[in-house]
Amino acid sequence: MKAAADSSTEVFAGLVERVTFHNDENGFCVLRVKARGKRDLITVVGHAATISAGEFIQASGEWSNDRTHGVQFRARFLKATPPTTVEGIEKYLGSGMIRGIGPVYAKKLVAAFQEQVFDVIEAEPLRLQEVTGIGRKRAEAIIAAGRSSGPFAKL
Repeated sequence: MKAAADSSTEVFAGLVERVTFHNDENGFCVLRVKARGKRDLITVVGHAATISAGEFIQASGEWSNDRTHGVQFRARFLKATPPTTVEGIEKYLGSGMIRGIGPVYAKKLVAAFQEQVFDVIEAEPLRLQEVTGIGRKRAEAIIAAGRSSGPFAKL
């Protein structure tokens, strides 16, 4: 019997709304993704060394219907890129990956610096104190967390 060519492989792209699960040891992740042209969030399963809400992903793989979890996109290839939109940046910063920045401060930082917020954190960190509620101690904590955990390394 002749094997059919794998014509079910699709390419998929979207914005990570939520990281439901991520295994640091092997990179396995379960993501909820907003895709262009789709009303509901899509579950994507795959492998990524690091992944955060607000990142844009490109994936290739196939759709499957898991008995327990329903319809999922099983990514054989998954590439994440840092956010470039104001909404993506706010979600990325508010995801809790940087100590000292949660959803409230993410909103304030993006309101103050827009798309340049990463540049401000990296190159002019003292400007963080321009944001209401961020004093010297919180600014230092944000800078230290960014350098130690490396969330800005991808940018």
